[in-house]
Amino acid sequence: MARTTSENLTKGNIYKQIIAFSFPILVGRFFQNLYNNVDAIVVGQYVSKYALAAVTSSSDITMVLTGFFNGFSIGAGIAFSRYFGAGEYGKLHKSIHTAVLFATIIGLTMSIVGVFLTPVLLNIVDCPADVLSDADVYLRIYFVGVLFTALYNVGAGILQSVGDSRSPFYYLVTASVTNIILDFLFVKYFQMGVSGAGIATIISQGLSLVLVLRRLINSSDVYQVVLKDLKLDMGMLKEIVILGIPSAIQSSLISISNLFVQRYTNGFGSSAMAGIGAARKIDRFVGMIGESIGLASATFVSQNVGSKNYKRAFKGIRVCLVIGFATFMVTGVALLVFAREVSSLFTNDADVLRYAVDMLYVIVPCFVFQNINQLYSNATRGFGRSAAVMILSVFGMIVMRQIFLAIVLTFDHNVLYIYLCYPVGWFFSALFVYIYYLIKIKIPYKKMIAS
Repeated sequence: MARTTSENLTKGNIYKQIIAFSFPILVGRFFQNLYNNVDAIVVGQYVSKYALAAVTSSSDITMVLTGFFNGFSIGAGIAFSRYFGAGEYGKLHKSIHTAVLFATIIGLTMSIVGVFLTPVLLNIVDCPADVLSDADVYLRIYFVGVLFTALYNVGAGILQSVGDSRSPFYYLVTASVTNIILDFLFVKYFQMGVSGAGIATIISQGLSLVLVLRRLINSSDVYQVVLKDLKLDMGMLKEIVILGIPSAIQSSLISISNLFVQRYTNGFGSSAMAGIGAARKIDRFVGMIGESIGLASATFVSQNVGSKNYKRAFKGIRVCLVIGFATFMVTGVALLVFAREVSSLFTNDADVLRYAVDMLYVIVPCFVFQNINQLYSNATRGFGRSAAVMILSVFGMIVMRQIFLAIVLTFDHNVLYIYLCYPVGWFFSALFVYIYYLIKIKIPYKKMIAS
């Protein structure tokens, strides 16, 4: 098969490659985040603050699933990139087909189980009575589309692993525009409430899946998906699981930790729920910068590790660090200046706005820790150390965050600590992962390169 749309990152100008590769991912993530954010904006503006609280309080539950499949696709993409960088296209073919079938099985299972367990999940986050009915409806509808999310993320991971970050970007733009149109149509004009927002989301997710599958199936490139070749190769599945499942579990556990943070948040009332939920949705948009550059570093590093070009891999990490800090400074300052204007997209309720703006003022300066964590976590995965990243990130993002909340809220029931718990998690996770990267990867590999 001819290689026509994939891109080899083992040679060429690193700055140009990282920017060219990460920018479509960044914009694509922006549109992917629009799915749930547009739902929140539309119901917040045209239904009620209770509907907004229902959608935002459901977000951490939906992020458990989205995080799982994002994490799995990142980890599996390491294997794809390594085979691509080494020119082992037979193994690349087997690994892709194994991952697609595995994601189908897991996605379908989660979809069915999730629909039935929705009341249990809402009970875990202690969803208030005035929000519960809408949250139940929205979440059940969302679970129907989990299979679409699972397969899309794996499909996008395949394309990104071989250097094609543009195609997933186009698909997400198309799906997001569709979601925006349907949200306004179903919620504002047909007055379907949160159910309309949920239906708009799964239709859009289904569209993005159709687009990515069409590209993979119709391609003549080395990553082509052939339906008759879909089977579980146990050797490949083991390698994909070793690299992909730790990333998936890490992302899911962090979202599960956020469920317990949501439980604390719910104790401050529906206005706090809606305001903090809106701020966290804005946070996810800014956090996409570090996430996108981190994903670029994972693909860049894994391709160069596959070709044994370790010196270039480390240079790529430094380039990602510079680009990450530069973009963070621009977006961070802009968000601090326009915090109220951005928050008002979700609601005009004065109490809700106050919570959202106050939280943004606290967390935005701390995004630097989030960026560092994303970069070194993904770079470490690129060296095949996915399990270590999972353990360290979980300890930093979950254990330290929960310890912090348990201690401070016992002595002072102040919403400020809800704001602070997120930077606390970012800081400790970045610290732990960087120390591991330094000791277990950078120093040993530098010695090997020098010798």
